[in-house]
Amino acid sequence: MARELYPLLMFATLFVLLAGGVPIAFSLAAVSIGFAYVLWGPGALNIVVSAAWGSMNNFVIIAVPLFIYMAYILQKTNVVEDLYDTFFKWSGGLRGGLAVATVVVGAVLGAVSGVVAAGVIGLGLIGLPQMLKHGYNKRMALGCVMGAGTLGQLIPPSTNMVLYGCVTGVSIGGLFAGGLSAGIFLAILYIGYVLIRGLLDPDFCPSLPPNERATWKEKLISMKSVFFPGLLILVVLGSILMGVATPTEAAAFGAAGALIIGLLKRRLTWEIVYTSCFETLGVSAMVGWTMIGAGAFGSVFSGLGGNTLITNIAMNMPGGPNMVFLVSAVFIFILGMFLEPGAIIFLAVPIIAPILSRLGFDPLWVGLAFNVLLQSAYLSPPFGFSLFYLKGCTPPDVDIVEIYKASVPFLLLQIVCITAIFMFPDIVMWLPRYIMGM
Repeated sequence: MARELYPLLMFATLFVLLAGGVPIAFSLAAVSIGFAYVLWGPGALNIVVSAAWGSMNNFVIIAVPLFIYMAYILQKTNVVEDLYDTFFKWSGGLRGGLAVATVVVGAVLGAVSGVVAAGVIGLGLIGLPQMLKHGYNKRMALGCVMGAGTLGQLIPPSTNMVLYGCVTGVSIGGLFAGGLSAGIFLAILYIGYVLIRGLLDPDFCPSLPPNERATWKEKLISMKSVFFPGLLILVVLGSILMGVATPTEAAAFGAAGALIIGLLKRRLTWEIVYTSCFETLGVSAMVGWTMIGAGAFGSVFSGLGGNTLITNIAMNMPGGPNMVFLVSAVFIFILGMFLEPGAIIFLAVPIIAPILSRLGFDPLWVGLAFNVLLQSAYLSPPFGFSLFYLKGCTPPDVDIVEIYKASVPFLLLQIVCITAIFMFPDIVMWLPRYIMGM
């Protein structure tokens, strides 16, 4: 076989293993070890050790388990429920008001946790029953929970943005600033869609009956539930954007702040602390093994000339840089149908990001566009993670096909978002430029 075809054979072998049900981390490691051993001999296996060391010897990556731990503590101490109750009272009188509250709470959850699973499951357990109880169209309710829950992918502190920054060296603070702009823009698209559907069809997402709406006194009293999460957002996100703390230091503040909030609300127990630590360890271990496998895969792929092959193809593609970006976006979107977003970062970013940068795209903008595409990956059938997060917390009468159909309108809104960002880059770049110019 011609040497130039080995990189393509690596990808083909990887997808065969994934189709056979082998976990992504072990598939990546197995392919890299197999090709290195067969083509270069036993001495080449040191590449796996080097990949493991390079992945773990990174101070910034410590932010990932800390942000995950913060998310679990906030979820288990019912901060999500308090937030939903507050926004539920303020927007219940609108047509689609409960869905609007779900989107707003999803955005706030993204800003205090950055973990998509916590957002989707939390809203699925709290917001979905309320919307179904008040006569909302089932697909609207399901789609709204999935769309709002995945805002944590964009709105900082996003764990995937931390991983992207670790892989590429792009400023995590810049990614957070642009992600905040992108997340708010996408939330506005969601809210606009909900309000328009409610205006066109009052029965699609009705307002609350007058006797169930909160009084102004109840609304004002409920605002106290926003104080502590708002303060946590200010400490974590503000310290990063203002350059006061690194992402890792801010994550430590956030984890400690979540524990303090739990104590002040008198909801923190040793069981919550223990289970949060245990679950954080499980998720972090998955991320770590995926990083090691992807590092080894990338090293072997590059050593076989894969990066050069892909670069040559991109540079000679008709249509210029814009066509290369479009093909890259479609490639990432297709990967998102089958792979976990973190794995896509480790697998695709080292190949695609340098090419787009060479073609004149701003590396920070590329990172933000990539993360918006990952947002779509969470919702894209057949294996988008948010689809299965929601299935795990819905009533038995809601089947996976119905969840697939419910994701389509919000997936289309995400495509509108990435199209707008491509045509008008300032949507996501104005805040990073403003902060960096301060």
